[in-house]
Amino acid sequence: MDKFDVVVIGGGPGGYLCAERAAQGGLKAAVIEQRSLGGVCVNEGCIPTKSLLYCAKQYAAARHGADYGVLTGEVRYDHAKVVQRKDKVIKTLISGIGVTMSSHNIKVYSATARIQGRAADGTFTVYAGKELIAADRLVIATGSVTAVPPVTGLKEGLASGFVLTNREILDLQELPDSLVCIGGGVIGLEMACYFATVGVKVTVIEMMDKIAGPTDADICKTLMKTYEKEGMEFKLSAKVLEIGKDSVTYEDAAGKHTLTCGKVLLSAGRRANVEGVGLEVLGVETVRGAVVTDRHLCTNVPGVYAIGDCNGKLMLAHTAYREAEVAVNHMLGVKDEMRYEAVPSVIYTNPEVAFVGETKASAEQKGMRVQEVKAPMMYSGRYVAETMNGDGFCKLVYDLDRNCLVGVHMIGPYASEMIYGAAMMLETQLPASQLKKIVFPHPTVCEVIREALFKL
Repeated sequence: MDKFDVVVIGGGPGGYLCAERAAQGGLKAAVIEQRSLGGVCVNEGCIPTKSLLYCAKQYAAARHGADYGVLTGEVRYDHAKVVQRKDKVIKTLISGIGVTMSSHNIKVYSATARIQGRAADGTFTVYAGKELIAADRLVIATGSVTAVPPVTGLKEGLASGFVLTNREILDLQELPDSLVCIGGGVIGLEMACYFATVGVKVTVIEMMDKIAGPTDADICKTLMKTYEKEGMEFKLSAKVLEIGKDSVTYEDAAGKHTLTCGKVLLSAGRRANVEGVGLEVLGVETVRGAVVTDRHLCTNVPGVYAIGDCNGKLMLAHTAYREAEVAVNHMLGVKDEMRYEAVPSVIYTNPEVAFVGETKASAEQKGMRVQEVKAPMMYSGRYVAETMNGDGFCKLVYDLDRNCLVGVHMIGPYASEMIYGAAMMLETQLPASQLKKIVFPHPTVCEVIREALFKL
């Protein structure tokens, strides 16, 4: 029986990076992955959606080229070719992860994992398919799966292919004439953005009174306004009641309504994927299906860690990356802990949305005394040169008692590439007087952050 210092169950972003960092720290590591390395992120989430969204952005730029002096003939969109490109991107990245595992002598088991138990010496035993292996430590990195709400006809719709999850919709070879997105969170909005941009009639049905979950309310309104101009419709404070053979029935304050459509995207959230792993054998604590962890990613069972979506903290690939590093540092005796307060989030719509930390509303709910300032991106010369008449802006939320930033929120181009700097400002907890001394390159869109700082 092969023996390892650490066995990671799950080969997604958190899992493969955890194994890599463990190996770099001198530990003998193995990864068990039942599907493809890269997990949901590489295979059916972050990467493929960005590939599609980038292609749609190029299509939109070509269609509006005349605004920038670029004259073209008829602009057509080949969705099947876009899907082929997406598949090539995925294969390239999976191959790269495999090479990284090999270069660090990490054993990869392409199999289903099942925890068998714990020996008298404290060693954990795990089945990788039919092969039994042992480890001094276990890391649960099993990710998440699509949440399936109890809606009449939903399971039948999934079985027939009329209803799609984020996995199936990425492989569509032909564009539907219309699409209903159940859920206006990140997944729903990104897919709605893609399909609307390439000419599909899109309707988003959201139970809450706003889209994009915890995103700043003004950003949500701006994003909705942008896509309503493109013909997208939003049904807020609406509950889906039934899925028919070619329709969706929902209810809002005005009553019941039925929409006929070509396809339905189920994007009503995700839940931790821990069923069938064998956590109950070790007595690992879970709450509402997610593994309970502390700031070191330790579970209640010594030697067992849980990182990524399966612990239900923040279901983001970059959160899993950092959690992996914190967990390995704990194994190696290096002082470290996870801080979720400065983890940025991005919605890759066009315009992009990015934020980190508190909104004014969430800060005040926590009893903070804060100041909010807002700067339009029109203050940036580069933004004006490239975007002309956009509605982008940056908001800062400043804690007046602690004298530091606690939130930054942006909507506009390059927001995804700028937010890390804002996250660093939150992480360092520097006062505004120090932040104002940072020199921003000119002309850049990120200068809007500097403009906002001088409003404090």
